[in-house]
Amino acid sequence: MSIQAGIVGAAGFAGIEAARFVIGHPEFELVAATSNELAGKRLADLYPGFEGVTDLAFSSHDDAPLKQCDVVFLAVPHTAAIAQAPALVEAGVAVIDLSADFRLKDPAVYEQWYQVKHTATDLLAEAAFGLPELFRADLEALAAKRAAGKGVLVGCAGCYPTATSLAAAPFIRAGLAGAGPIVADAVSGVSGAGKKATERTHFCFANENVEAYGVANHRHTPEIEQILGIEGRLVFTPHLAPLDRGLLSTVTIPMGEAPITQGQLDELYADFYKDAPLVSVLTGGKQPKTSSVAGTCRAHVAAVLNEHANVIVATGAIDNVGKGAAGQAVQCANIVFGLPETAGLDLIAIPA
Repeated sequence: MSIQAGIVGAAGFAGIEAARFVIGHPEFELVAATSNELAGKRLADLYPGFEGVTDLAFSSHDDAPLKQCDVVFLAVPHTAAIAQAPALVEAGVAVIDLSADFRLKDPAVYEQWYQVKHTATDLLAEAAFGLPELFRADLEALAAKRAAGKGVLVGCAGCYPTATSLAAAPFIRAGLAGAGPIVADAVSGVSGAGKKATERTHFCFANENVEAYGVANHRHTPEIEQILGIEGRLVFTPHLAPLDRGLLSTVTIPMGEAPITQGQLDELYADFYKDAPLVSVLTGGKQPKTSSVAGTCRAHVAAVLNEHANVIVATGAIDNVGKGAAGQAVQCANIVFGLPETAGLDLIAIPA
């Protein structure tokens, strides 16, 4: 019997990418895709790539049979998930939230950075963090809970935190980082800003332009610090580039007292990700590229020793809509339902 899936906010970039993965999934069946604005229109009417693949139409949020689903993906803005997740979990649904509402474990930190009160703190305490390569045990614990018939919640990691943390985690978790700031400079495609055009993302402003934004105050700062355990040390600067999709993060980490060679660094990273089928470690001078992971839920990482400055430079590339959002959500759902974590996910980027 198939696993019945619903997607709330399916018309946006992350939502429709989730639909693409779910429709091609060997175990999931997409039975509801919501959009109040597009209710009654077929997915293929808005995104012609679905023509001949599905005749499913968008339904309004209130009309969709979400509580009858086995899994519901919330591809909604922050605060919207807080309003919807509790009732779904209470109904026994596995909720995979792509928003920021259940990522930050301290509600006071969430309220500080998002300027809104968190009204589901009990559920926040029960949520697993959705970055499988770094928090697999938490997701596997949810799998046991769901198998017992209970509703569960996953708060998926954001796109910038995913690329940055996958690049930096092996070195930092090994206890090799020295004191001082850890600097992450990251570049994302325009799809990361969502479907609605703004003055920054309108074609005429975004094309032929690269700019930093959210300097010193981007909301993903506390999330990355939480993942890596580096509270108060992160200097995070995101940049918008004229790409449809793709994200590259470059992280500069000070060395500690323990010396390390490039060969040892390569070995550290290879061992850390040896059981992670969606992360590839590049060595021998190869560097991650966004084109190498486009359309997939894969991540490419590399770490290079800079002896001159006594730092390491770690880089991570992902597709911000794939591993940074919809693909990671499906990967988390796979683990929660006891399936191979790569099920339904494209493993090879478009070559050219």
